[in-house]
Amino acid sequence: MRLAPRALCSAAQAAWRENFPVLGRDVARWFPGHMAKGLKKMQSSLKLVDCIIEVHDARIPLSGRNPLFQETLGLKPHLLVLNKMDLADLTEQQKIMQRLEGEGLKNVIFTNCVKDENVKQIIPTVTELIGSSHRYHRGENLEYCIMVIGVPNVGKSSLINSLRRQHLRKGKATRVGGEPGITRAVMSRIQVSERPLMFLLDTPGVLAPRIESVETGLKLALCGTVLDHLVGEETMADYLLYTLNKYQRFEYVQHYGLGSACDNIERMLKSVAVKLGKTQKVKILTGTGDVNVIQPDYPAAARDFLHTFRRGLLGPVMLDLDVLRGHPPAETVS
Repeated sequence: MRLAPRALCSAAQAAWRENFPVLGRDVARWFPGHMAKGLKKMQSSLKLVDCIIEVHDARIPLSGRNPLFQETLGLKPHLLVLNKMDLADLTEQQKIMQRLEGEGLKNVIFTNCVKDENVKQIIPTVTELIGSSHRYHRGENLEYCIMVIGVPNVGKSSLINSLRRQHLRKGKATRVGGEPGITRAVMSRIQVSERPLMFLLDTPGVLAPRIESVETGLKLALCGTVLDHLVGEETMADYLLYTLNKYQRFEYVQHYGLGSACDNIERMLKSVAVKLGKTQKVKILTGTGDVNVIQPDYPAAARDFLHTFRRGLLGPVMLDLDVLRGHPPAETVS
């Protein structure tokens, strides 16, 4: 659903924030440590691995990947799977592919593991990559072993389950969930194909030890790589509102039945809370006694806004347009 022409014109001409205020944001608190234990466990399993599949969120194809993966996991054949393509605006997919190829990533597949879109391309691609590489320590082994890696909550377990549906006609082998931290250890091998005989290792999500900028951290948070309360639902909702307005994506106005687009998160959340009936009683102390006042539940409204975005109800969104268009993050984290 779109805004009416008059409202759309008015929204497009509005003066939106040019930058998001990032000063004072404690990124280290959002991303505590770099999960070194998980990386060491992956590294110790490398001798069993023929190829690495890295899964990342298609809404942030150029941001937030862990650079330690390539450094730590060596020179194994590598396939990048950009999952959740149904939630990403892929209008500029060709430019994204060119940028990734410039970074040395020639093997990239966009997928939607919920609906098994493009998943059938993965095993033939992996088989080809392994066939054209030297299988260190595994030359006589007829079965293939693939390690699935990525930051938290990008769909690693969903990919494994999708591959099993496609090639084995079997159900779930790994737990999946809508928040990070479901997979906590490198698991036993999971079969995903009979011909060729192929097993996958699921691994816990591992974040980078250092997030390059606050905005990159916020993008990762919007995609659910950390628990929302670590960043703050209202902070994340504000960054989402800033991003949607910046790229003239005003579907939220229609979705919530708002009168117009808005760049003030407090005013916007107040309207959302009223529309959804999310209010709370607050006791105010006065000189003559306590008074109960009904106020909007801002955190509840923020959670609904974030949930709506993550379910794709605001339409597909590309959070990395700034990077794609050559605008670096506003602030680098030292």
